[in-house]
Amino acid sequence: MPMTALGPLPDTVERLDVVRDWRVDELIPFLDQPQEAIDEALVRLLDYRDDAKAQIFVPPSFLLPPAPFAGHRTYVVVNQKGGAGKSTTCVELAAAWVAMGYTVRIIDADPQDASITGAWLMPNYEGVPEEERYNLQHVLYGRQPLDEATYETAVQGLYLVPSYLDLDLVNFDGKAARDGMLRAAISRSSVPVDITIIDAPPSLGKLSVNGLVAADEVILPLKVSGLDKKALTDLQKTIESVQQVENPDLTVAAAVLTDWSKSKHAAQIAATVRRDYPDVMIAPARRNVKAAAAPNYGLPLRAIDARATTAVDYDQLAHLLLPVKGAS
Repeated sequence: MPMTALGPLPDTVERLDVVRDWRVDELIPFLDQPQEAIDEALVRLLDYRDDAKAQIFVPPSFLLPPAPFAGHRTYVVVNQKGGAGKSTTCVELAAAWVAMGYTVRIIDADPQDASITGAWLMPNYEGVPEEERYNLQHVLYGRQPLDEATYETAVQGLYLVPSYLDLDLVNFDGKAARDGMLRAAISRSSVPVDITIIDAPPSLGKLSVNGLVAADEVILPLKVSGLDKKALTDLQKTIESVQQVENPDLTVAAAVLTDWSKSKHAAQIAATVRRDYPDVMIAPARRNVKAAAAPNYGLPLRAIDARATTAVDYDQLAHLLLPVKGAS
């Protein structure tokens, strides 16, 4: 399998403004009122040209530039609603961190047919007999260690733990994926990766809970054009439940507003996320027609078009979450 090396994006790409004070906060007191009142507040309080444009909000609790880290860090990308951009968030963030010098492993914990394995990234099975091509299901049944199910991809420095449709059986089998099983598998891993990213399924079953228990930080992709407020509330309750018992150190690092286009609705969604997650970085991932085609090439979007807005936005988010590897 030929390997693709990823490097920095061109210096001339257009970056988003990073703000510490966000005018959309002024909408928060109106969010529980009827939509007519929210619409009136949008017109009265916000300058649509400036306040509703794509920009990245970084709360005061975040250090800029971000502090270096040593060892290993695990992120889980989770949203119980399908079509929110989880796979794109996993792949593009992973690609950005690889370009920053990190070695990254994606764990595909989403058994949907249109998730990462095969539909986007291919594990390199070259030289591996078919009966020894292990995947995440083998790990969660305790049949193989995580390292035996970790494979190179076509991107240098990016590894994949694949999964297939039969992974869904784990959600219904009491013998598999006990809470904390994935966390233990990651802790025992000796593959030299700096970052693990878990792509959780669009449900709040055992696979998602395993991802939350295993993670240090949560990334929330939220599709601006189709945000389900009840789903967001349910997810928040699940995260809080995991924080209270299995993983008290779990934090929500960022919300990614996917499929972003400038609109009053986008400003309302941003205010909703600010209210529900006051200490979280909020970053848009602007809509780009090439993003949907990237899986056809089996590569991250940045490898196909380094100037695509979606790739640029994830690259900027990656740099705000972590420094370039080795930077002091």
